[in-house]
Amino acid sequence: MGYRVVVAGATGNVGREMLNILAEREFPIDELAVLASSRSQGDQIEYGETGKMLTIKNIEHFDPAGWDIALFAIGSDATKIYAPKFAAAGCIVIDNSSLYRMDPDVPLIVPEVNPDAIDGYKAKNIIANPNCSTAQMVVALKPLHDKAKIKRVVVATYQSVSGAGKAGMDELFEQSRNIFVGDPAEPKKFTKQIAFNVIPHIDSFLDDGSTKEEWKMVAETKKILDPKVKVTATCVRVPVFVGHSEALNIEFENEISAQEAQDILREAPGAMLVDKREDGGYVTPVECVGDFATFISRVREDSTVDNGLSLWCVSDNLRKGAALNAVQIAELLGRRHLKKGD
Repeated sequence: MGYRVVVAGATGNVGREMLNILAEREFPIDELAVLASSRSQGDQIEYGETGKMLTIKNIEHFDPAGWDIALFAIGSDATKIYAPKFAAAGCIVIDNSSLYRMDPDVPLIVPEVNPDAIDGYKAKNIIANPNCSTAQMVVALKPLHDKAKIKRVVVATYQSVSGAGKAGMDELFEQSRNIFVGDPAEPKKFTKQIAFNVIPHIDSFLDDGSTKEEWKMVAETKKILDPKVKVTATCVRVPVFVGHSEALNIEFENEISAQEAQDILREAPGAMLVDKREDGGYVTPVECVGDFATFISRVREDSTVDNGLSLWCVSDNLRKGAALNAVQIAELLGRRHLKKGD
């Protein structure tokens, strides 16, 4: 016996990836509804690579009563309208937007890191999916925190354009092509040229000079991992289509060597250690695309602080950073609470 599942925002990058992952992981589904705005109503979309075609329904007219789980990838504005409606009808919402992440009555979940927190979903029938850059970082941090207790994290991100949606990917492609043929490369989606450039600005600026993306990494890490952990982030958009990378510098309360960290990360859930100290002995974004893992490389000791480590972390942001984590939350929800798929 399976679930009645909704994917809302099925025509976007993350929604399509949700469908792929539901199919790949053979999530137990009795009935699947795919929703989008009125613009896409009636269009056909494939369920993963199964060959099964689904017809897009208009979310405005969809009745969520009797449905078990809804995976939302529709942005905060639409989520604000539809998530309470679905939740009130008894359909548990797993939301990929930032709207509910810091709501104290909504659990913010990375299943490898804080699975027990999912038990709080009943307060609002909503579960939040974290920011893409936060999700992969806490997968790397959690097992190390359990061993030596993290005091402080300094992170610089190298975030792909797919984090800005299809418009971001299109802009990188179009600007790159224009530059090669000598045409202008005017920014539209981004604040500056993204092709052959990097932009130290993701989301809006806050009063203290940080960006909202940087604030998300700080606040979400505290909620998911430990409120005592100090985090400072610099988030940078880079000309990569898919795959976020992060350079992490970690300061611990207790002693931990690079070898110990490697041994821990080699066995950590959701993590894949690829760390050979030789040419090519590390993972880059193009190699992580389509994979479920959070890849960790370049683990080394930092001699400038007591009990410090530095490492490199890479993951497919459309998967672990969004769609995969949402499906993993649904799997966790099923195991702990819904039980239909047993």
